[in-house]
Amino acid sequence: MGHEQLGLTNDELLSTTRAVRKRLDFDRPVGMDVIRECLELAVQAPTGSNAQGWQFVFVTDADKRRRIGEYYRQAFAIYRDMPFAIHKLHQGSGDERLTASQARSAASADYLADNMGKAPVLMIPCIAGRTDNAEGAMAFAQTAVLGSVIPAAWNFMLAARARGLGTAWTTLHLMHEKEIAELLGIPHADFMQIALIPIAYTKGTDFKPAYRPPIDSVMHVNGW
Repeated sequence: MGHEQLGLTNDELLSTTRAVRKRLDFDRPVGMDVIRECLELAVQAPTGSNAQGWQFVFVTDADKRRRIGEYYRQAFAIYRDMPFAIHKLHQGSGDERLTASQARSAASADYLADNMGKAPVLMIPCIAGRTDNAEGAMAFAQTAVLGSVIPAAWNFMLAARARGLGTAWTTLHLMHEKEIAELLGIPHADFMQIALIPIAYTKGTDFKPAYRPPIDSVMHVNGW
């Protein structure tokens, strides 16, 4: 019997699967049964050449979560001062709603940086092969590799949302990818970590679509 779902329509699911940070419930346990159910849907995603080279690492051990959270906090402290950080992006855009949305996101990113290790489960999707070497330097090789795991991870996040779980896609831990690979026994030379995704039940399940600029500002037809 499947885990109880929220009853969202397809469009509601796609438009309300937010990056959840402040509303993650760190005190409510997440059973491996619901994790496995979401993963069954994740692996239905397509992969390049149908290679299915993915591996998913789930971290529930409190000490390992704490140590990964500390690596993330250290990386976030560096990222926060970078010119493309969420705290600086879109400043001066003239779009007040976009600026306000970014400010809220920045505050919640700060919160997650301080609390990443408290999430009941941390998920690290991995993919066979690396793009940070000569073999992976070409654009088609990079997109083929990343495109073979990101859809699966997003499938997982959609399935989690449907079941009342919150997630957030983060990548700053990759500043310490080798250290985390050693901590978790991930064969670093053969498998590339893609993200660090906290998983927890959410405080409330009502999420709304986020503000986005009009699609005409990003849409091109038959040319740029």
